[in-house]
Parts: sequence; C-alpha cells; structure tokens
Amino acid sequence: MEPILLYGFPSGSSMGLVAAFERLGQPYRLARVDMLSEMKNEAYARLNGRQETPVLITDDGRVLTETMAIALWLEARDAARRISFVPGTTEADRMHQMIGFVNTGFTAAFSPLWAAFEMEDAEPSTLDVLRTYGRAAVADRHAKLEAMIGESAFLAGDRLTLADTTLIGVARWAEFHRAVDVDAYPRLAALRRRIEAEDAVRFAQAIEDGETPPGNGAFRGHVPLKEVLERFRE
Repeated sequence: MEPILLYGFPSGSSMGLVAAFERLGQPYRLARVDMLSEMKNEAYARLNGRQETPVLITDDGRVLTETMAIALWLEARDAARRISFVPGTTEADRMHQMIGFVNTGFTAAFSPLWAAFEMEDAEPSTLDVLRTYGRAAVADRHAKLEAMIGESAFLAGDRLTLADTTLIGVARWAEFHRAVDVDAYPRLAALRRRIEAEDAVRFAQAIEDGETPPGNGAFRGHVPLKEVLERFRE
C-alpha cells in the first residue's frame, strides 16, 4: 500500500512534510486531522500516545511519529536526491544540522505561545507571562536562524530540501501568533518567499486549505481519519 501521512490543520508543522512527499514524487496518501477537535481522544491516542501530528503509516503498515524520524524515512527513499543529498557529504551534514535546529530550538520557542492559545480561560497575568516569554524566545531563535542562513538560495544549497520543508511549516507561526516582525529578519524573510514559491510547497498549502490542486501525480488521495483509526483500534 502507499504510505499515509496524517497532517494537522490549521497551520500544522506537517504542511512541510506534505510538500516533501510531493517533491519526492513517489505514491502517497494523506489523512487530514483537525488539531483542535480530532486528536484529544482515546482512538487517536491508540495511534499516537502523544496525540500530535504528524504521524506516518508506512507502506508496510508501521506507525512512525515525530517530524525528524519521518524526514529521515523520506531521505532513505530519496534515491533520485530530489529532497536530500548523498549521505556523508558536506551538503547532507548541513541539511541535517538545519533540520535539527528548526525541529528543536526554533519550533520549541513557540511552545509558550501555543500554551497561551490553548488556555484562553486562564488568568490574564498567566497569559501575559506566557506571551511575553514566548515572543522573546521566538525573537531569539529568529535571530539565530538569520545568522545561520548562508549565501545559497535555500538552507542547504541551491534547491529545496528537507531542511526547507521542515522550516516552512513552522515559520508561519510567527504571523499566526504575531510574535515578531518577520521583516526584521530579511534573510529569513527572503528564504521563506523562495520556499513558498516552490510548486510542492504551493501544493501542500493548497491541500491544507482544503483545496484539490492537481499536483505531480504522486498524491493518491485522502484517507478518512476514521478509517485510519479503525486499523489501530486494538
């Protein structure tokens, strides 16, 4: 069977993995997960005990979670090197370094802001502390990433790779939370525009928006979340 990627909306980090699957060009399916209403239940917890996205059902029926693990699964199947580099090369090391930074410190910086978003009934003083801390953390990580961006068109070279798709699903959270002025980081802002202009990323964004873009033929359709959960009900 084709692998199935469970991706979250709205504004899920997994949008970038959809773009990676599309750019890879090998058959895949998707399952759409409303992160506000479809994850916090026992059925989903049987699939992923942390009740998060993304989740990958591999082509041999295994469950794989966590963005970095799924990115490595994709890299191992990228014989044509459409989204990665030959293992052991300088470019591959650079790509892994950037994926690691984005998926750890950069992504984690938004955690206080997401906590505040999910705690709207909390005391105003608690929300103020979370938002103040979160904005400072996001600004710090934006500044660090700005300094890490080199002269190449993308994070790890002159073409889109897993490093860029990992970034783009998360970077838009800055606007979602009104955390920083994104134009204050011109290298990052320009990089984001280049990534967002890529066909695979445009496809992934349209999918998240509920549209049915044509794509390159690798996408074989959506599988209802209920059907996926039924497979793992025991």
